[in-house]
Amino acid sequence: MARTATAVTFSVDIACVLAFVIIGRHSHHHGETVNGVWQTAWPFLSGLAIGWLAARAWRQPLSIVPAGIGAWVGAGGIGMIVRVLAGQGTAVAFIGVAAGFLALCLLGWRIATRIVMTRMRAAS
Repeated sequence: MARTATAVTFSVDIACVLAFVIIGRHSHHHGETVNGVWQTAWPFLSGLAIGWLAARAWRQPLSIVPAGIGAWVGAGGIGMIVRVLAGQGTAVAFIGVAAGFLALCLLGWRIATRIVMTRMRAAS
């Protein structure tokens, strides 16, 4: 069961990063080709993986701290650094939007899950 929760949690985090990338590419009319999405996503996905490892998120994948914060700082912060090192652009507004969107998604789904689980326990 623990491995399944970890795999599902990591998959949801990946989906959050991909949603950020696809929405951004679409809103800037860059297209949603697989190659284009990959070129934009890989720095953030790399950062997500590093954040997961640094936070040891597999131990408590649904936790806000350290797993959610590790995912957010990894995808947003480290991902942005990797993006710069890879020669991709980063405007100040983009950094803010990325940080906000990724926080909302990577932390938000964990908060929503926690609320639902608490209510389900209380109801039983």
